[in-house]
Amino acid sequence: MIDDKRRSSRYIDADQAAVQLRKEIRRADAIVIGAGAGLSASAGFSYSGERFYEHFQDFADQYGFRDMYTGGFYPYKTLEEYWAYWSRYILLNRYQEAPRPVYRQLLEVIGEKDYFVLTTNVDHCFQKAGIDKQRLFYTQGDYGLFQCSKPCHDKTYDNEAVIREMAERQENMRIPSELIPYCPICGRPMSMNLRADASFVEDDGWHLAADRYARFLREHKRNRVLFLELGVGYNTPGIIKFSFWKMAAQWPDAVYACINQGEAYVPEELAGRSICVDGDIGEILLRLEEKE
Repeated sequence: MIDDKRRSSRYIDADQAAVQLRKEIRRADAIVIGAGAGLSASAGFSYSGERFYEHFQDFADQYGFRDMYTGGFYPYKTLEEYWAYWSRYILLNRYQEAPRPVYRQLLEVIGEKDYFVLTTNVDHCFQKAGIDKQRLFYTQGDYGLFQCSKPCHDKTYDNEAVIREMAERQENMRIPSELIPYCPICGRPMSMNLRADASFVEDDGWHLAADRYARFLREHKRNRVLFLELGVGYNTPGIIKFSFWKMAAQWPDAVYACINQGEAYVPEELAGRSICVDGDIGEILLRLEEKE
């Protein structure tokens, strides 16, 4: 069993990483991509600093929080104010393009290889970059979906039209009351389809994606597989990081690679069959393209 306490920080410089990663990508029969928040951060999706104040200065002045995440947990007194905040948040982080084309660079680097993506990100960046949805499992939900807040049924609803209208029509940090979304079955307020607690709805699309991911793993278990982990931290490590470590250690021809700014390491058990790069994902992908 892999012991997370025995870590090996086998960093290599960017040039070496580009050479080794390109070699492994070419050799791989299949690639399993595990994407966390660091990938979107590299693409320019910052939730604090200038980007936060540009879009949420009024909320920051009123309530004193200094980043988008904190604002998402604030106990707003009315649904009008709650959805004023969240409609801006979702419009910015789900329906607008990422500032930098890191996701498209990733798909270009992967090329024609057989691949599947497991992601905890909920910002839809893979789809916007042109990935086939049949190759994607978004485990933690999607900013672009509503669900019943109870929930009373296992169905989700696309929210783009109403989110855009909320963002356009809000005034003084409030949306018109008639735009508040309510469940069409039980009448309770709707919420985002985000895994925050036991109320998260795993709809039919979620289960189909889970089945496709499991089938992909079964089909390639004895092939040469590259587990490519990008920007995964320790918020929910069991979903991607720990599962990748376990499979990379147990599968006979698997290789594990990790690119992460400040959190790139592997257990000692994988040190001889891994590539560990401490750096910005977008910069490393550019170097990979340069090594073609």
